[in-house]
Amino acid sequence: MAKTIQAIRGMRDILPDEAPLWRRLEATVAAVLDSYGYQQVRMPIVEMTELFKRSIGEVTDIVEKEMYTFADRNGDSLTLRPEGTAGCVRAALENGLLHNQTQRLWYQGPMFRHERPQKGRYRQFHQIGVETFGMAGPDIDLETILITARLWKALGLTGLELQLNTLGTADERKAYRERLVAYLAAHQEDLDEDSRRRLHSNPLRVLDSKNPAMAELVAGAPSLMEHLGDDSRAHFQAICDGLTAAGVAYVINPRLVRGLDYYSRTVFEWVTDQLGAQGTVCAGGRFDGLVEQLGGRGTPAMGFAMGVERLLALREEQQLVEPVTQADVYLVLVGDAAAAAGLTLAEQLRDQLPTLRLLSHCGGGSFKSQFKRADRSGAAFALVLGDEELANGVVAVKPLRDDSEQIQVAQAELAGVLKDKLAG
Repeated sequence: MAKTIQAIRGMRDILPDEAPLWRRLEATVAAVLDSYGYQQVRMPIVEMTELFKRSIGEVTDIVEKEMYTFADRNGDSLTLRPEGTAGCVRAALENGLLHNQTQRLWYQGPMFRHERPQKGRYRQFHQIGVETFGMAGPDIDLETILITARLWKALGLTGLELQLNTLGTADERKAYRERLVAYLAAHQEDLDEDSRRRLHSNPLRVLDSKNPAMAELVAGAPSLMEHLGDDSRAHFQAICDGLTAAGVAYVINPRLVRGLDYYSRTVFEWVTDQLGAQGTVCAGGRFDGLVEQLGGRGTPAMGFAMGVERLLALREEQQLVEPVTQADVYLVLVGDAAAAAGLTLAEQLRDQLPTLRLLSHCGGGSFKSQFKRADRSGAAFALVLGDEELANGVVAVKPLRDDSEQIQVAQAELAGVLKDKLAG
């Protein structure tokens, strides 16, 4: 017998007992975003490699170590998308969505990074992202953060902490960069290999180091806040004031720089201590220079992305996972005539009750074995159609989750009875 082929390391199947949880979460998020007037966009999973080099930055872990990049048959360098913002900007530019107009867009789907797999971190992972374009004021920054706060309410999540920072403008970061490089160079012997490599190419990323041995050094680094101009300070203060007015608690984290080069001004993360090392469940910020960087006109932009796997894990940790059932009712069919008539009855019920989840038994089997399958399906009721019921034009309705009595219902009245019972 040939050896079975297994999934690629770090990539996993979403099985039937999990898929409904994904659908519920995605539907909840979509409903919230719809309520704010955001429109969905669907981008390709594969993009030109140059898109990510220009947007994320060549001197980043993602581009240097983590991207799935390959040459296609035409010799073009292609990459499985490691994040969604660059592709969303490319799609908006290519399709003329940014010309003299504002946009509020969102997307969802798989992303790919060749990282070391661990709980909450996979090489194929899923994100839901929001990107806004054409709005320069702090009001849109505030709106996107308030959306995330509303999402946690809709999903029932608690205990998340909002961390907030500002990176200022490009000119402000340039002045700060010089002071930071001088500080880090004076402590070069204490830098790890990655930090020494980034000292002159991308020194702000040193502040994002997760190496515990560098924690004291990073804590003593000069603050970017001291290099902000009046406009950047006012922009950031307006966001803080708006969050306070809306009752959304936050902490200012001056070391929060995010791992992507295209961020400017506002950056934020929602973090939890309930998922071990994978504590960030949602993050984002302003990326005013990215559209121009990718060939468009200068366009203010703001967005965020959240990890679906981590949100689901947090819901499980907080015991918010609802029971998953396969069906509302299970149709038990006894005898050849009933089996033939049963599928017609099932279609009639689906016409009358479009949201009804009805599982018809197929494949034969004894009355006892069918009831075992009905019970395993999680259905609230079994509908029993045998030769006797068929002759009398009725269906037996048997509760499966309590000790209520079985009743017989005329086929013409069955939809109404089921609607009432399932609603109750």
